[in-house]
Amino acid sequence: TVEIKEAKACLKQLRISPRKVKIVLDLIRNKDVAQAAAILKNTNKIACESIEKLLKSAVANAEHNYEMDRDKLYIAECYVTPGIMKNMKRVMPRARGSAFRILKRTSHVTIKLRERV
Repeated sequence: TVEIKEAKACLKQLRISPRKVKIVLDLIRNKDVAQAAAILKNTNKIACESIEKLLKSAVANAEHNYEMDRDKLYIAECYVTPGIMKNMKRVMPRARGSAFRILKRTSHVTIKLRERV
C-alpha cells in the first residue's frame, strides 16, 4: 500500500463571511500551488490576501515537515466553515425604536496539499 502524505494549514477566526471566502476557494481547488498563487495574486477579492498567506504556510509545512517537493504540490482539499459570532454582535436601529441585530461573521479556512504522482 502507498501512504499518501498530506500537509495542511488552518486559519481560524478570519473576519470575512464564509460565503465570500468560498468564492475564492472554488477558484483554486485542485490547482497546482504555483497556479493557485497566481490566481490569488490577480483576483480582486478581499479574501485573497489571507488565503494567499495561508497557502504559503501550507507549502512551508509540506516542505519542512514532510519533505515534499514544492513543484509537485497541488491543492487536494480546501474548505471553509463558519466561526463564532458571539463576540461581535452589533445593532442597527429600525422603525419605532426597535433594533435589529447585525451578525459579524467569521470563518475557519483549511487548505490541504498533496503531491502529484
